[in-house]
Amino acid sequence: MIFLRYENWRSYLRYYPVTCLIMAANIAMFIVLWLNGGSTNPATLVKFGAMVDFGPFATEQWRLFTAMFLHNGFNHLFSNSFAILVFAPPLERMLGHWRYALLYLGSGLVGNAISMGVYRLSSDPHISVGASGAVYGVYGAFLYIALFQRQLMDTSSRKTLYSLLMVGGVYSLLIPQINLAAHLGGLVGGFFIYGLIIRLLKRR
Repeated sequence: MIFLRYENWRSYLRYYPVTCLIMAANIAMFIVLWLNGGSTNPATLVKFGAMVDFGPFATEQWRLFTAMFLHNGFNHLFSNSFAILVFAPPLERMLGHWRYALLYLGSGLVGNAISMGVYRLSSDPHISVGASGAVYGVYGAFLYIALFQRQLMDTSSRKTLYSLLMVGGVYSLLIPQINLAAHLGGLVGGFFIYGLIIRLLKRR
């Protein structure tokens, strides 16, 4: 079962440095938000890089990147952090550190770009933050592995992945505040980015 974590904290830091850096960035930005008006304050989120589809902020493309490291409230941070800490490490070991970083960030950018495109079809203003697009990119990479590289994933892990995707899909549809477009965009992005990485950036 590749999704069970057996490492102590020292081994975790040594084996998964990119995952640890991502977590550190998320926590650091949550503290910054907390010290500047709170992570649920829309003005604070916009100030520090949330995705926005109205006003002059809508054309600031850098927000597609910065929004990945912001979270709206502790529960939002906790749910994404749990997924990153538990499910992302095996992918970092499989791909190597920098290729994993490329997939994580690329999936997040794809998910955020697609969600912004969907938001612009609506007349309502939107502010969006979170690592969910990148997290679903990790799931998308594992879905590729489960379908086309079955020798790299045991049966229990495949069942766990399918269950995660089903529960995540239902949850995304039922909770209005969840950015469904970012989830789907990240999933598709991770699936195809992984396929490109293993072909174009072969690991030694």
